[in-house]
Amino acid sequence: MSLIETHAQTFPKIIKKPKTETPAPPLNPVQRDLRLFDAQKYLQNVTRDTDSLLFKDFVNLKRRLSIVSEDTLSLIWAPTNQLVQVSEKILIDSIWVTAFEYYASWDSRKINIYDFNPKDFKDTVYVKLFDPFFGTDYKMPLDVTQVTSEFGFRRFRWHHGTDLRLRVGDPIYSVFDGIVRVRSFDRNGYGYYIVVRHKNGLETLYGHMSKLIAEVGQEVKAGDLIGLGGSTGRSTGPHLHFEVRYQGLSINPTELFDFNLGRLKSDVYRITASSFDHVIQTQESVYHRVRSGENLSIIARRYGVRVSTLTRLNNISTNSILRVGQRLRVR
Repeated sequence: MSLIETHAQTFPKIIKKPKTETPAPPLNPVQRDLRLFDAQKYLQNVTRDTDSLLFKDFVNLKRRLSIVSEDTLSLIWAPTNQLVQVSEKILIDSIWVTAFEYYASWDSRKINIYDFNPKDFKDTVYVKLFDPFFGTDYKMPLDVTQVTSEFGFRRFRWHHGTDLRLRVGDPIYSVFDGIVRVRSFDRNGYGYYIVVRHKNGLETLYGHMSKLIAEVGQEVKAGDLIGLGGSTGRSTGPHLHFEVRYQGLSINPTELFDFNLGRLKSDVYRITASSFDHVIQTQESVYHRVRSGENLSIIARRYGVRVSTLTRLNNISTNSILRVGQRLRVR
């Protein structure tokens, strides 16, 4: 068995899948700068030393994919659509590569990793949600999708998803083909949750689960089981908190899904500047006028912020005395 190693960023590792159960001893990695990466030679080596042709047509390895540069209408999952995962390395057919080689923005710890300002977004982007011609489909996140709480402003804060009724242990499915980017636990928010990066350029988040099944970096098809329903984190009862995001910013899921009928509204979704009006609204400064009997803790809980945030924004300390009618900035 031959071993091929190359480097992307600081941790490249491309290893031919062993044909026997006895792997060859690993060689010392060769440190290379991405600027020195020879895409043509890389393609030749891969084609020569693997059992199948992995790269076809117009795939250009010099152009690393990002959420901005992907063609959202083609649903081409470059370089192939056979992805499996170990940690943050991905097995593509018969070679190992790091996820960073194919996603300039890849982080398995944070939800919003994209430097995207909605105020600068003036374009219209058409997203092909699924396409049977390319073997992609969709699936509702639950077998029965009954809405219990809508997307929008709720209890002095923005609710960035749609809540769907379920029972603890109910199966939760990936809605589109993709790869799991985040698998984590948020005690004061989502509880056990998963974020899936989809081939169509969107991401979906599934929160408050009782059990996580899919692993970080694992390829999932639409309808694959990724977790079980629960009520973990900041939850008042069993439900699925379901989000749709583009470049890290939430989109109203009901613009894509008809939860009453259990289907997508269309196979193409149009993203415009107005899709993020709510984000711009939440980023604007919010002020509160102090009422009798209120203190910093009460005000912080009301707006879902920390006391430390209030003291920082208003240049006060936790010992400061609040006056009735005083104007405090809360965001």
